[in-house]
Amino acid sequence: MMLKDEVAGSSVAAIRERVKALPEDSIPVWIEALNADKRKGVRAIGEQLQKKQMRLKAAIAKIHEHQAIERAARAQGYALISGIDEVGRGPLAGPVVAAAVILPETSAIAGIDDSKKISAKRRETLNAAIRDEALAIGIGVVDPETIDAMNILEATKLAMTNAVAQLVPRPDLLLIDALKLPSQIPVQAVVHGDARCYCIGAASIVAKVYRDHLMQEYARTYPEYGFERNMGYGTAAHIEAIQTCGPTPVHRRSFITHFVQE
Repeated sequence: MMLKDEVAGSSVAAIRERVKALPEDSIPVWIEALNADKRKGVRAIGEQLQKKQMRLKAAIAKIHEHQAIERAARAQGYALISGIDEVGRGPLAGPVVAAAVILPETSAIAGIDDSKKISAKRRETLNAAIRDEALAIGIGVVDPETIDAMNILEATKLAMTNAVAQLVPRPDLLLIDALKLPSQIPVQAVVHGDARCYCIGAASIVAKVYRDHLMQEYARTYPEYGFERNMGYGTAAHIEAIQTCGPTPVHRRSFITHFVQE
């Protein structure tokens, strides 16, 4: 039986259920069959399916664009490529966290981008997908006391170095978001890498979700500071809480000297 005949012999409700689970490669022929049907409701399903296909094509094109730097690196002979990014350089409280992520060449997770551009709910979904696919993930965490002792730039580099050290297998190239990192492994800095490079974007999401979870844990211990909302950043309410209640052990003393006289 031809698909057009199958569509013609099916109810609108049955067709609506059928198209929910269509394989991607069968969508074009279904669109053609649905659009040829005489029933308005069936043609409407065809239009919806066509929009879905356009979204899929756009997502695939964006993934391809974001993987350009990795493709160029693989063309030069690099196989295990790690993206590295950090989160938490600017907050008044909490650690700086870095993630290093090696994804397989076949990875194609739609929606990977700079973590700051993605909703918290979407980050959680992407984090799970990245962790399912990753060949290796490393997490580096540097606490506030160490940040105060060595400055935030050096603490960030330490977090990144610690994240890379956890990677098994060992990468043969590090792609990093615009920071010079001393390493025996070749390093390529990418300006705005979290928005331009697939594996760096993946690292930014993993680091962000990991740090957010830490701050949510701190919020249970120190509920007055709203860490579950501000993630340690210097919101007006957070600064007011510091001035009223004083700093906690997770505050960076070198970051709050303007707000607290100790």
